[in-house]
Parts: sequence; C-alpha cells; structure tokens
Amino acid sequence: MFEPIERKKVYELLAERLVQEISDRRLNPGDELPRERHLAEAYRVGRSSVREALRMLESKGLIASPGGGRLVVAEPANPLNQSLALLLQLQDGNLRELFEIRRVLEVEFAGLAALRRTDEDLEVMRAAVRSMEGGLESAERYVGGDVHFHMAVAAATHNRMATHMMQAIRDVLRRALLSIYHIPGSPERSLGQHRQILEAVAAVRPEQARERMRAHLLRVEKDVDKALQGAGGRAPEDAKEGKG
Repeated sequence: MFEPIERKKVYELLAERLVQEISDRRLNPGDELPRERHLAEAYRVGRSSVREALRMLESKGLIASPGGGRLVVAEPANPLNQSLALLLQLQDGNLRELFEIRRVLEVEFAGLAALRRTDEDLEVMRAAVRSMEGGLESAERYVGGDVHFHMAVAAATHNRMATHMMQAIRDVLRRALLSIYHIPGSPERSLGQHRQILEAVAAVRPEQARERMRAHLLRVEKDVDKALQGAGGRAPEDAKEGKG
C-alpha cells in the first residue's frame, strides 16, 4: 500500500506557482498569461516545463485558449473535473463508458454548434484542425489539436454547461486519444472526419453535423477498444508503465 513519496517535477512546481498566482488574484479571469518564453525566463525553467505546466492548468479548466496561440485565465474552475477524475481513479467508470457519454453529449453539441456558431467559433475550429494537420508526426501536438477541436464545438453551442462538461472529461479524453495515436491510419482518419464535421458546422447543417460527429465517435470508440484489448483490458497508459 505504502510507497515512497516522489519528488515533484519542475513543471508540477511551476503549475502550483501559477495556481497560487490565480488564487491570490494576481491573475484574474480574462487576464492573458505571458508567452511561453517570458514565463520560462521569469521562473528560470525550461520551456518544456512551461508547456507541461500550462497543459496541466488547461486540463483542470484554470486557463483556456481563446485562439491565436493565447492563453487566458478561465472563470472559476469547474468542480466536475476533479469529481470525474476521482471516479475513474476509483475505477467507478471506464473508457468505454466515457465514450458512450461522449456520443450522448457531443452528437447534440455538433448540431447546436451548427445552428449557433459564430465566425470566431469557426476560426478556433479551423485552428485546431490546422494543429492536427501540422502534428501528424507529433502525438502531443496532434492530440492537443484534436481535443481543442471538440472543446471548440462545445463552446460553439454557447451553452456554458456544455463547455463545463467537456472540460470535465478533457484530461481523460486526451490520455485516451494518445493511446490510439499509434494505431496505423487512425490519426489520418480522424483528421478527415474532423474536416467533415467542420464543413457541416460551417454550412449550418445541424443534422449532417450530428451524423458526422456520431460516425467519428463510433470509429474512435472502436480504436479505443482495440487499444484496450491490446493492453489486456487496462487503460493503455497503465499497461505501458507496467501498472496493474
């Protein structure tokens, strides 16, 4: 049961420092964070540590990306984030159930986004697709773009609860998508389907957007099943680390 306490990594310490800045209101909702290079210089850490710390904060809903490479302090954190993470940690839920919920939620999100999206929403989606295109050789960049696309679709509904729900599954979703990145052809197939969803949303075709999102999620769910089978039914990231 008991294991030695590991030392915290630099990016974890940096993430804690940034959280403190937010909780102390030195950084307020809507404030733009300094660029990566400036943060690295200010805290005297490597840029890779800055990137990982920012990813942690973004996955927790503390900061958000409004587009254009900017990061801003988000509204107060979504309490669903930690609740869902705890449920999965306690094995009171699994990836298959997560993807069932995605189909329930995101298919309708796509339809609403097609009806309500603004030009700014579309640009955020296009930027996410470009990130996927440019990241086909990089798991982190590709999956980052993938997750941002789905977050952008939820945001385009202009329903705050939709955004909160997607933020709640964001980190778990990211890990699931990383697990299938190396399945031959999976990234390319997903990229094509994201383009089709974007096309339907841009053309204000809600039913088509729903159909394309449903087809995409069903295909990704099958890839996740393959990854789980290859990992002996465990979460793929656990199998890679020899956890059981």
